[in-house]
Amino acid sequence: MVGVEDVRGVARSLPRTEEHLIRDRVKFRVGQIVYIAFSRDERAMGFAFPKEERAALVAAAPHKFFLPTSSDMRYNWVEAWLAELGQKEMRELVIDAWRMVVPKRVAAAHLELLAAREGSS
Repeated sequence: MVGVEDVRGVARSLPRTEEHLIRDRVKFRVGQIVYIAFSRDERAMGFAFPKEERAALVAAAPHKFFLPTSSDMRYNWVEAWLAELGQKEMRELVIDAWRMVVPKRVAAAHLELLAAREGSS
């Protein structure tokens, strides 16, 4: 099971990420763009995700993923139940969401650094 602290550890390691508490909700953003947000009860995590792919994601695993509220459907956004996510899957979702909001060169440089670290282990 994944919790807020697990997500926080991944998100804080990503360049340009800032954590904020907005309306009693923990959110991670780059500049003004939020890429991860938790529900108030911290059971669900919303994350940046391509609009054109979200229906397929939800259809593939409806016990894990769900669509955002109708007011958030205009955004590149989808939600997941934290209790249903594994560590590896959560990490991939957080990094992919972050990649959607940072400049491509920032993402590429960070991912190269991660690959180099993993290669030397």
